[in-house]
Amino acid sequence: MTQAETLAREILLLSRNTLLVNLRFLDAALSQFTLTPAALPFATDGQRLYYDPRHVLLRYKEEKEQSVRDYLHLVMHCVFRHMYVHTLVDRPLWDLACDIAAEEVVNGLDLPSAAAKRQEGQAAALDRLRKEAGQLTAEKLYRYFLDHPPRDLEALGELFRGDDHTPWYLPPKDQAAADGQKNQNNGPENGISGDGQQNRDNERKSGENGGASASMEQTWKDIARRMQMDLETFSKLQGDRAGSLTQNLQAVNREQYDYTAFLKKFAVRGEVMRLDPDEFDYVYYTYGLKLYHNMPLIEPLEYREVKRIREFVIAIDTSGSTSGELVQKFVQKTYNVLKSTESFFSKINLHILQCDADIQEDVKITSQEEFDAYLKTMTIKGLGGTDFRPVFAYVDELRRGKEFQNLKGLIYFTDGYGDFPEKKPDYDAAFVFVEDEYNNPDVPPWAIKLVLQKDEI
Repeated sequence: MTQAETLAREILLLSRNTLLVNLRFLDAALSQFTLTPAALPFATDGQRLYYDPRHVLLRYKEEKEQSVRDYLHLVMHCVFRHMYVHTLVDRPLWDLACDIAAEEVVNGLDLPSAAAKRQEGQAAALDRLRKEAGQLTAEKLYRYFLDHPPRDLEALGELFRGDDHTPWYLPPKDQAAADGQKNQNNGPENGISGDGQQNRDNERKSGENGGASASMEQTWKDIARRMQMDLETFSKLQGDRAGSLTQNLQAVNREQYDYTAFLKKFAVRGEVMRLDPDEFDYVYYTYGLKLYHNMPLIEPLEYREVKRIREFVIAIDTSGSTSGELVQKFVQKTYNVLKSTESFFSKINLHILQCDADIQEDVKITSQEEFDAYLKTMTIKGLGGTDFRPVFAYVDELRRGKEFQNLKGLIYFTDGYGDFPEKKPDYDAAFVFVEDEYNNPDVPPWAIKLVLQKDEI
């Protein structure tokens, strides 16, 4: 090893140890990397930390806090799993969004040893983005940039860049070319001992996103969950200072929901005219054996019982916070699920209610054709306050008037901020929340809760 490599490694180990002393909840994350000299200035694929010794030395000479900050910046990419992306419309915008999200968290930790000069230049841009985009997670920033492409993309990139993202997109077979002068000796003295020692021996699996390993993605997912739990419990003091980090962890660790499967839980059993090979009349079966000795007569039933949706209610919160295009997309998504032959009776009794603080509209749907017509002419009505109680009172009136014979449930699409009924209704009630800030809306014990992000709708 050259003297430059030795000094650069010492700087990186010093940076790691500095972070370990100040941020103990990062112990597992900081133990994942194998330090690997490479042609890349400073980068990671989630498993190896690639570095150009000259780059590390120059950064440290210029400002010693930069090394700690760059190291922490790179770790944040892994914790938030920024490299494990499968579909990208614009890679430069994703890279910028990831860098801004990482720097926002580093700033929030307020660590003196990572307070590099570039932090001062970021303040104005971060303030503006918080006002325009809200919470600064990579996903939200990326969607914001797609709708509002930054004019100063290069300048913003330089201001927030802490590492090279090239390994994120390389397939495994191209990693050797990217490594350049990579050290072939993978002993503990060349890396960071701990879980990384075992991880670097694992076979790298190819994913849609290129060089990022599928096995390492699960490792970082487990680390992120452990960090969130640690911040919310044992490291409460540190967690108070790490508000942005906690919010980002909640975002990346939140449970992913399948709305299609969720909707099918509201299916009811009914009879459909269809041959059922699993059931037959035993009278014919035994008669055939008696008459022909060895030939049973089997006549399958002309119907079978299947789970399909017949009666239910969709209630739409048309208050200002959930109005417009988002509501129409939700109805369209629900329709796409319902119109499949496996979950939709040819004749249904569906009521679509629009409600803010009062019932604004009730549209009855009995067929796919009526659903198609409704979608073409649908307009949002109301835009007042939010109160869930009128919907449940109205549905109870419909039930008393024999409008429903077997109402399975009600799906309420809302942002969650309203008054709930005090008592549980006689049917299942599910609240589908649209929540773009990764909060956890409170619901009564009897309510079923599903949280979807706007991009999932």
